[in-house]
Amino acid sequence: MGSHRRPAATGLDRSARTATVTVLSAATAAAAFAVPASAAPKDTPAATKAKVDRLYEQAEQATEAYNKADERAGTLRRQVERAQDKVARGQERINEMRGEIGTLAEAQYRSGGIDPSLALMLSSDPDAYLDKASALDRISSRQSSHLTELQRAQRALAQERAEAGRTLAELEKSRKTVARHKRVVEDKLAKARRLLNTLTAAQREEYDRASRSGGGGREAPRPDPSDAGAGAGAPASSRAAAAIAAARSAVGKPYVWGANGPSGFDCSGLTQWSYAQAGVGLPRTSQAQRHAGRQVPLSQAQPGDLVTYRGDASHVGMYVGNGQVVHAPYPGATVRYDPVNMMPGATVTRV
Repeated sequence: MGSHRRPAATGLDRSARTATVTVLSAATAAAAFAVPASAAPKDTPAATKAKVDRLYEQAEQATEAYNKADERAGTLRRQVERAQDKVARGQERINEMRGEIGTLAEAQYRSGGIDPSLALMLSSDPDAYLDKASALDRISSRQSSHLTELQRAQRALAQERAEAGRTLAELEKSRKTVARHKRVVEDKLAKARRLLNTLTAAQREEYDRASRSGGGGREAPRPDPSDAGAGAGAPASSRAAAAIAAARSAVGKPYVWGANGPSGFDCSGLTQWSYAQAGVGLPRTSQAQRHAGRQVPLSQAQPGDLVTYRGDASHVGMYVGNGQVVHAPYPGATVRYDPVNMMPGATVTRV
């Protein structure tokens, strides 16, 4: 009877099985402890805060682009209104001219119903007829002049209508640009809010207290308003003093993107509104505000000067003295005081 025992494994077979078991065990262990490629490690609070800062910076840049596009749309809207009003007045004038020409034509028809030479022969009062004929010539001359003027007015009206149409088309394009920038801002802010929601309440409170760029977790001290001209130079002008007073009155108001007061502000909206209270018109965007006056070194800043930040001038505040600016920092924060060197690339503009 044959044996059913399996043949003894050779040394080579045992080695192969052992190697296979070892490889499989290692692979199983590696799989048990491996982190999926799609699962990134959880950010530290510091990394989350840094991401929020970047998103707020990008949102601020998009906000300034939105403000610029919105300002452009407002300008175009006013141009369209003026053009439409001009077209309406031009059409009214043409209607009046047509009425005058119709009256002249009717008078000419009534006076010139027969051949002038025959009318003269049949006239019982040749002198009176000649007077009428002379008047008729004047009427014809006036009619010709009116027709020429009407043609010119019609050509001008056609040009004005075409220009109004082009401006209206440009306005519609600008409105789409505004809407696109608005979506970008809202997307950035939504991402920032989601990231902030991953922090604990204490970490969010610390973030709210800190300046966005290196506040060290401490809320910037609010300077005594009476110190604005003490040890830091007086305001550059009476209008600068009035603008400072307006900006101070806004402290505590919420940051609202795209807003320029009086209940909420974005950064350039605050400075524009503050100087408007002093009777000074500033451009809407921080980039344009950087060039709204004479630039001076930071070491020579005086209260009321505008301070723009970063190479693209995407943020702006107002210097109030003692190394402080008042500004609208970012969504979720309120208008407040912060150190003038809170962000890189500070440029000072004296309005």
